[in-house]
Amino acid sequence: MPACVPTRAKNPARTPRIRRRHQASPSGDGSRRRFLIKGADVSASITVFLLAVPMSLGLAVAIDAPLEAGLIAAGVGGIVAGLLGGSPLLVSGPSAGLTVVSAELIQTYGWRTSCAITVCAGLLQVALGSLKTARSALAVSPSIVHGTLAGIGAAIALAQLHIVLGGSPQSSVVDNALALPEQLAQVGPAAPLIGALTIAVLLLWPRVPGRIGKALRRIPAALACVVVATGVAALAAPHIARVALPSWDAHVLPELPQGPVLGLAAAVLTVTLVASLESLLSAVAVNRLASERPGTTAPPRPDLDRELRGQGIANAVSGLLGGMPVSGGAVRGSANVRAGATGRASTVLHGVWVLLAAGLLVSVLEWIPLAVLAALVMMVGIQMVNFAHIRNVHKHREFLVYVAAVGGVLVLGVLQGVVLGIAVAVAVALHRLARTRITVQEEADGTYLVRARGQLTFLAVPRLTRALGHVPQGADTIVELDGSFMDHAAFEALQSWQDAHRARGGSVRTTGRAGGRVAEPASTAHTCCRPWTPWRNHHCHDHQPQRAHGDQLASGLSSFQRNTAPLVRDELARLAREGQRPQQLFITCADSRLVTSMITSSGPGDLFTVRNIGNLVPPPGAEGVDDSVAAAIEYAVDILQVQSITVCGHSGCGAMQALLNSNPEAPMTPLRRWLRYGRPSLERMASRRHSWARIAGRLPADAVEQLCLTNVVQQLDHLRQHEAVARALEAGTLALHGMYFHVGEAQAYLLAPDDHAEVFVGVGVNLLEDTHA
Repeated sequence: MPACVPTRAKNPARTPRIRRRHQASPSGDGSRRRFLIKGADVSASITVFLLAVPMSLGLAVAIDAPLEAGLIAAGVGGIVAGLLGGSPLLVSGPSAGLTVVSAELIQTYGWRTSCAITVCAGLLQVALGSLKTARSALAVSPSIVHGTLAGIGAAIALAQLHIVLGGSPQSSVVDNALALPEQLAQVGPAAPLIGALTIAVLLLWPRVPGRIGKALRRIPAALACVVVATGVAALAAPHIARVALPSWDAHVLPELPQGPVLGLAAAVLTVTLVASLESLLSAVAVNRLASERPGTTAPPRPDLDRELRGQGIANAVSGLLGGMPVSGGAVRGSANVRAGATGRASTVLHGVWVLLAAGLLVSVLEWIPLAVLAALVMMVGIQMVNFAHIRNVHKHREFLVYVAAVGGVLVLGVLQGVVLGIAVAVAVALHRLARTRITVQEEADGTYLVRARGQLTFLAVPRLTRALGHVPQGADTIVELDGSFMDHAAFEALQSWQDAHRARGGSVRTTGRAGGRVAEPASTAHTCCRPWTPWRNHHCHDHQPQRAHGDQLASGLSSFQRNTAPLVRDELARLAREGQRPQQLFITCADSRLVTSMITSSGPGDLFTVRNIGNLVPPPGAEGVDDSVAAAIEYAVDILQVQSITVCGHSGCGAMQALLNSNPEAPMTPLRRWLRYGRPSLERMASRRHSWARIAGRLPADAVEQLCLTNVVQQLDHLRQHEAVARALEAGTLALHGMYFHVGEAQAYLLAPDDHAEVFVGVGVNLLEDTHA
């Protein structure tokens, strides 16, 4: 008979988390493993290279930088950020988001000082990554981020439109807008027609139908439009302005920054902010795209702090070599994922190909017309104004913040636009805090209902006191607080009125969940049972009004959406993308007192749970066998490939009591038919009268507890009879555990079988030791 020894390995709550922690490195492809190059990565690197070259040249043209600087940035971004970053499939290179900023820096400080600013920004990124601030950067309101990128995109598109029309862009967005009518009056035919051809091919290339279209789509649309437009220009417009790559002997390196200290500091901060936000958002977007790719294993979450450090080192190296600022790009990263890349090898190889092209294909690149690159970059800018983002921002009532960020970037500059967006976001938040609705109404029974909907802060105190003043002295009053926060000023105002109203013979009952952040009166707080307060399923019901069942459910859902959902949304979004990967099948009773996540300290994605009356496992081949449990076992073992299965019983089990008190002559009901699978447990207990299972060294308190313990052991025997379980046990890939939870003691016990006795030993000490380990 089995004996039990408490071991940490058999802790069903801790085991999945410990294993998961060592499964993958933050880099996603195993930073401690060898650098592997697969065939899929080679082909994907070529695809991204063909996209990156025209994009890099176009962005260099857009900011009036040396053209070779764009190629240097693409090569360094691919190799350095690819090797050191925390998002293996993200491809880094010249930043579209930094185009406006870089153009202004070059006009103000010159190219060599701009390179030095890029170096300083890279070092600042390394420092921020080392301080683990990447997640904090993503906490900036999405309306501000998307508004900033949209403003930058609009500025890029407007500037490149001048080149497409055969002219030159001005120094600012406002100047470009004012100069556009004059540029339209002087337009020549060659550049606009070549630009229009570029845009047409770029848009239509992915939409070519049939087998021909499927074959053509293997070539990036950006490369196709450049090749087609360049070929047409060579025949129809031989004198059009083209790319001019200077000799590498004339390439310049950075110099010490020269200019006002505050201006240089603001420039470094702006480059750091935009490059970091663009890289981090792109890393998240590319990871989401990779997790949705069919037929592949979902990648781990990107290490954003490592990605920020990798981007910083790439920027420092690019600036030192005279290259443009670098950031991770969603366009290049998406192309990398769709091309079938499996790891960081494709990103690094793409950088190698770019550097080889910069040295060997100069004469080929000089055939490209400037209007072609300008049209390509103009479309990139237009695509940065994402209408899906606008709809989401509008749905969440933050369109004003979005517009402020866009307008600020267009009129004032990037950094100023971000600051303006933050200021408007703060103003909107304060306005919402001040919009708490407070009403007073008299009910049919003479009771007065004071309802406060929204956050109770000092801004709402005047309205709260006015509303409470309308309640007559001595009236029975219910104060309903429908909000998740009450600050100290509002609490003091409510408490003072409540004390005064009771002193004058009135009664006050406070309901709802506001005020959970401050010390509430004992009559209303009941913090001892706060987690279950919305349901009132405990002794606190003596102090609170009962609610209808529908109100209980709605109240619980409302509390979840307001208090819990914001805390778990990111993790649930990750699980939605990656799918479930539980390592534990947990079979337990449907008893409402058994809260599996609380007992096992587990969360979403940790346990694959089966609950039924009596935690029974019907053996295969039994009379009238129920297949629902067997189906769950097969799915968990063969599909999810769980590493352990736990059968958990509990004290005071109603199913075991029903078995003990069953009348063989009673009519058959669905419950009695189901409890047939527990009869072997009853027979096992009867056959071992003198060797009952023990719990923590003592005999069971009564026959019910003995049957609850015996039933766990018996259901483990049933479990071993299932084909999928037997096969996994033989292969050594599966472990079985027995568990017993004493409800009254709030104590968990584990069964560890051997050949001597059935003993359940408390695991509370082991859990504590595991935590500190």
